This record gives sequence, C-alpha cells and structure tokens, in this order.
Amino acid sequence: MALKKLWYGSINNIGWAAVVVGVASFISRFLGVFRDHILAGQFGAGDELDIYYAAFRVPDLIFNLLVLGALSAGFIPIFVSLLNNYDEPANNHNAWRFANLVISSLIVILLILSVVGIILAPQLLRLLTPGFSADKLATTVKLSRLMFLSPLLLGISGVVGGILQSFKNFFAYSLAPIFYNLGIITGALFLVPRFGLMGLAWGVVIGAALHLLVQLPTLWRLGFRPKPLLDWHDQALKQIGRIMIPRTMGLAISQLNLVVMTILASALTSGSLAIFNLANNLQSFPVGIFGLSFAIAAFPTISALVDQPDKLKANLTVTIRQTLFLVIPATIIILALRAQIIRVILGSGRFDWQDTILTMRTLSYFGLSIFAQSLTAILVRVFYAYKDSATPFWISLLAAVVNIGLAWPWSRQLGVAGLALAFSVSNIVNFILLWWALRRKGNILDNLTIGIGSLKMVLAAAIAWPAIFAAKRLIAPLVDMDTFWGITSQLIGAATVGLAVYLFICLLLRCPEAKQLWQIVNRRLPGGHKTVVDADEARGI
Repeated sequence: MALKKLWYGSINNIGWAAVVVGVASFISRFLGVFRDHILAGQFGAGDELDIYYAAFRVPDLIFNLLVLGALSAGFIPIFVSLLNNYDEPANNHNAWRFANLVISSLIVILLILSVVGIILAPQLLRLLTPGFSADKLATTVKLSRLMFLSPLLLGISGVVGGILQSFKNFFAYSLAPIFYNLGIITGALFLVPRFGLMGLAWGVVIGAALHLLVQLPTLWRLGFRPKPLLDWHDQALKQIGRIMIPRTMGLAISQLNLVVMTILASALTSGSLAIFNLANNLQSFPVGIFGLSFAIAAFPTISALVDQPDKLKANLTVTIRQTLFLVIPATIIILALRAQIIRVILGSGRFDWQDTILTMRTLSYFGLSIFAQSLTAILVRVFYAYKDSATPFWISLLAAVVNIGLAWPWSRQLGVAGLALAFSVSNIVNFILLWWALRRKGNILDNLTIGIGSLKMVLAAAIAWPAIFAAKRLIAPLVDMDTFWGITSQLIGAATVGLAVYLFICLLLRCPEAKQLWQIVNRRLPGGHKTVVDADEARGI
C-alpha cells in the first residue's frame, strides 16, 4: 500500500519531492557510474569509446533542441495553467487535449528529423569528427543511425514526464533515468560480446524504450488516453512555439559547445573524447543528484508562485541554500579524492594509469563549476516560470562565446583538461549573469540570507579539506593501496571524515539546512513526528 501511494500519489512539499528525485537520481547516477566502469574496463580510453560518444552527438542534439526546448521552457507552465481539477485528474479535458496535441506534433517532427539525420549521418559526422580516420568514421555512422531511434522514444517519454511533474507525481518520473541506464548496461554486458560496439547502440535504444514504459502506468491512472491530434493553429501550441524558440536557441548554444568540444577532442590524442565524457559524467553526479533534483522538484511550485513574490523569494532562498549545503561538500570530496574516485570507478581492465592521470586533471577543472551548474538549473527555471526564455538565451550565448574562445587555446596548452577548464569558466560566467539578471527582474533573491549561509558552508568546507587529506595519510598505511578494496577503503574513510567535519562545523555555525532536511525525512519515516505544515505548502503552492 505504501509503495502504491508513493508510485501514484502527489508530493506537494518541495524538500520531500527533492529527496525522492534525489534518491532516484543517485541510483540512476550510480548506475551511470557502473555503466562507465564497464565501458572503461572493456574498451579503455581509446578509439572505441571515442566512436561511441561521437555517435551519440547528433541524435542527442535533436532530442535536446526539440524536446528539452519545448518541455523545460513551455510545456509544464502551460499544462499547469490548463489544469482545473487536481482531485479528479481525468476531468482535465483541456489539459489532456493539449498533451495529445504536443505528443502527436512531436512524433511527426521527430520522425522527419530522424529520417533526415539517418540519411545525412555520414556528412554530419564528418563535420563533427574531423580527426577521425575513415574506418573510425564509418563505424561511428553505423552506431549513430541506430541511435536515431532513441530521440523518438525519449521525446514521447519527455512529455509524459512533464505531465507527471505537473501533477507532482515524481516517483515514476524519477525511475525513468534508472531504467534508461539499465538498458545501456544490458547492452554493454550482454550485447557487446555478441555484436561489438553495435551492442552499445542497441542498449541505448532499449534504455530509451524502458524510459518511456516505466512512466505509462501512472500516466494512464491519471486519466490520460492517447489520441492522434494535429492542430498547428492551436493557441496553446503556438504559445509553446513562441516560448521555446529562444529556449531552443539557448540549447543550440549549449549543444554548439558540446559540438565544438567534440571537434577539438577528436583532433587531440586518441581517447581524449572518451576522457572528456567520462570526467564530465563523474562531475555531473552531484549536479544531477542535488542541483537538478531541487530544480525539478521546485519548478511546479515556482510556476505557481510567480504572482506571489514574497512566497517565491522564501521558496527560492530555501531551495538555493539546501542545494549549496549538499553541493559544496560533494565538490571538495571530488577535488580532494579525485584519484581514488577514478581508480575505484574506472580503473580496471584496459583503463590504465595514464588514462587515470588524464582523467584526474580533467575532473579537477570540471569540479570548479559544480556549484554554478547546480544553481543555474534552478535559476533558469525561475525565468521559465515567468515565461521568459529570451534572457537565459542571451546569457548562454555570451557564456558560449567565452567557452569556445578559451577552449581552443587551452586545449592546445593543457590537452583535454583545457576543454574542461573552459567549460567551468563559462558555466561560472553563465551563473553570475543569470543571478544578476534575476535581481533586475524583481526582489525575489535574498542575497543577504543566501550569502551568509554560503559563507558558513564554505568555511565548514575549508576546515573539512585538510581533514580529508589527514585521513588519507592515516588510512594509507593500514590498507593495501595496490588493491581495489584498499583504495575503496581510503576513499570511503577519508570522505566520511570530511563529511563529519563539514556537518559538525555547520552545526557549530548554526546552519539550519541539516536540521531542515532531517525534519523532511523524519516526517515520512514510520513513527516519525508529523509536523503540521502550512496550508499553502500542503497545496503545493
């Protein structure tokens, strides 16, 4: 019964919703790390993984530009505005008509783009990977053509996920990335031995199908019934178009960054593209678990509070501080224990010590912007709640200019690590400009409260930093550092010491975030104290 309630029920508290999304994100990211462990062990940082990651780029480009452009900027606010009956979801006829209209339109557009992409794959990938040999390019084209099935499946799944978020049904939505990674892992473990690299491509397609299927039972229970519907003159659909154009252009800038990184990495030593992606996946772990989880959980509430600036300010302050409270210690652990993390996660099979050194340097530079990436995920959704996707676009354009302008010379000086450094600098610039622009939009950012809390957390992290290094030195003689379990013991022990010191200092400095998060969890534990919440919070407003 409890599982059924969690699966189908709504979650109206942002903090608890973030916990649910965060736990699922942690599992998904853990599976992603396990996936990378398998890939690194099977192939090493060489031509095979370069091919795999390059083949992803064009199908991923289509999905990000069209699906994410529509969903993140337009679908949820408009769908929420059409909902008039949360108690009886099936009676929201206008909202369901709109959902069918978006899904039908998306299918048509994605089918056309996928067919065009399959036909033009050789030409597109030749531009994308100028450093690849003819054989390497031909294999990349084969994989990419099969992967073009995934944008269609993920596109439909993305709309379904947007509907579930609108009803605050976060559980099934949060499971989708887990099943996506399970599909890829299935391909790596069971299909690669039989089909080679094509097995990885099939794993991506299987994962995309699972991403959709796991959400469908909850969607059906809400009352949605699929119905082919095309009406290009529908006003709500036109509104999505108007909103998503600048958002899609903004995503185009982001994708252009990745394209440029791919082009530059393809011209560096073999395996550079693989190292860039592996290091990026590692640094994305805390960004996804904390930054994106809070951003996703907060978005429906933020969308409902745009006309109540005082409540919006209070919600944003809590969300931002809780995000920083989690992201800051995660960052120091990644930076201080990067060698141990990489050896434990990737250091097996054909992934040798030289690959480890290059990945360490790259991860170090990526880690500098974890806080900026996490908070940017929240800030951009505030703009989308105001139906303003133009401002984030212009800011992302400027940040892209910074990224591309720095990536070229720094990649020549630092190799693939230079690409990561340019990426981090541009993300910090993006965050600063978004913050400044949001301040100009209105008094919805409490600089003083957020600033004081941030200083306390940074001080706690600064004290935890030497504690981690001291723990590393103390543990090293006690274990066999030439074995997996020895390195793992050092990693877990030093990270635990660092977290304990960080939390202790935060308690001494009276940071309320730890207590707040415990209260959120404790209210849901068996026998936990059920604190009476504000009526507005209970309605999810």
